[in-house]
This record gives sequence, C-alpha cells and structure tokens, in this order.
Amino acid sequence: MVDLTADLGWAKLKNPVITASGAFGYGEEFLPFFDLDILGALVLKGIYLHPREGNPPPRLCETPSGLLNSIGLPGIGADKLKETIRRLTERTRTPIIVNICGEEDREFLEVARVFDEMAEVSALELNISCPNVREGGKCPAQDRRHTYRLVRRIKRNIRKPLLVKLTPNVADLSSIALSAEDAGADALSLVNTFLGLAVDLESRRSVFANFFAGLSGPAIKPLALKLVWDVLRHVRIPVIGIGGVVSGKDVLDYLLVGASAVQIGTVNFSEPAAAVRIISELEEEMEKLHINNLTEIRGKLQT
Repeated sequence: MVDLTADLGWAKLKNPVITASGAFGYGEEFLPFFDLDILGALVLKGIYLHPREGNPPPRLCETPSGLLNSIGLPGIGADKLKETIRRLTERTRTPIIVNICGEEDREFLEVARVFDEMAEVSALELNISCPNVREGGKCPAQDRRHTYRLVRRIKRNIRKPLLVKLTPNVADLSSIALSAEDAGADALSLVNTFLGLAVDLESRRSVFANFFAGLSGPAIKPLALKLVWDVLRHVRIPVIGIGGVVSGKDVLDYLLVGASAVQIGTVNFSEPAAAVRIISELEEEMEKLHINNLTEIRGKLQT
C-alpha cells in the first residue's frame, strides 16, 4: 500500500486528485457515476452573485487532443449554489472548494464573503483568469498590480484558505504568481485555458461569438507543466497543476515538477468517472516505481 496523502499546507487531502471548476458542474451531476468520497477535493463550477446565461452557442469545438470552449461562465447564482452545497454535503465528505467569479472587484468580494460564511465550504478559489468572458480574453490575472490589489482585498475579508487561479496568457506568469503570493494567496491553481481560435471556412468567421476561446485537454499539458515548473522556482506556496491530466502518470508528472496536487478537467466530459481510474492508476504507478508517498517524488525533477 502507498500513501496518497497530499499536503497543501492549509489542508491534507486523502489524495492529490481534485476535479476542476467548469468541468464537474456543481458536483451533484456526477453522483450517479461514482462515490465522490474517493476524490481528494472537488472544485465547483464558477459562481457569480446572480444567475448568468453565459455566451451564446456554439460554445464548444473539439480539436486534436483538446477542447476549445467559450462557455462564458453561466451559473445558478450564489443563493442557489448554497442550497446545492448543503445537499451535496449530505452525500459526500470530500472537501468542497467554491470557484469565485465577478464582473468587477466588488462582486468578487461579495461572492467570497457569501461562501466564506459556509461551514460546508473548505476553501475558495479566486477565478481571475477565465479567458472567454471579457472581450479578447482579458482578465484581472493579466496584470500583476490588479492581481495583487484584488487578492489582498479578498484575503483581508475572509478566513478560509484562498487559492488563486491564474492564466497562462501572459508574458511573465511568475511575476503574476509572486503578486498573488505577496497579497496573501494560500495556493495557486495553474493554469487556466490557453487562448485559441477556431474558424469556419464557409462563413469566414470565428466559430465562436466571443471570437477567441479557451483551449484545454492533453494538448496543453507540456505547456502547463513548464509553467508550473517556472512558477515554483519563484513562489513558496503550494501549486495545484492543471492541464491535460488524463492518467495516473500525468499526476506524477506534475508532482515531479513540484505541484502539490492536480485538477482534472476536460477528461470528465468524455469519461465521467475518470477520477476513479486516475486515482487507481496513480497508486499502481507509485507501486511500480517503488514510491511510498508523494513527498518522495514531489519536486524531485533532475536538471
């Protein structure tokens, strides 16, 4: 038997596999597929203060080894999500992380305060990096000063641990990550989707009404892996790796470059119970490589 415990500093998870926001709904949708207690943690779909419709269709476009999405963060609003979380905690003891969104800084803070007061919520993930809401994919996480100002404001007004989800669509991600750390972030979620474009030859227009979209899936794993490595050369807080995790080996790859845990996203669409297989494969890979616990491989990449 191997020890899969993942230490995030502010919490110890039973394993390092977390379901990513946007790819796991509000958790209840996956109850028919597997026991959520198997997960290390789950991050719920990004939430605004009030209900939202999101972007007009089409919203998805498959690419080789990836998926472009221009969902636009539709959602049920904070009040409805509170009800959902209460129902969900009757079915699972897995830590719940709420992904916080906002059109402006004030809304981020208002939503954070709502879920900071819920005992059923273990942590908050500040989503300042979604590329398919604002025109041209712009977001607060593309500016280190805005990142610092917003993270600091949120952190000063909440008690729960705060994860900050950052975008890869910047020239120097490490400087943004440092700003988030300096402002009080307890961990970083790296990375959100890469900006991409799909075109329709007949209409000679972008496939998406929002023009650009966010690319996820196995195609981005080498890029995301490098960014996690880069950022961990500069920050001391835990980093959760995101991007193209579809197997137990992928989990170990992220841990090897220094990540403390991973989030799985796109694979959930085609394989709703992927987490069960990935956790099983992780255990098998560790046994095969004679790794007894995650600390034996975390950050041990040779250069």
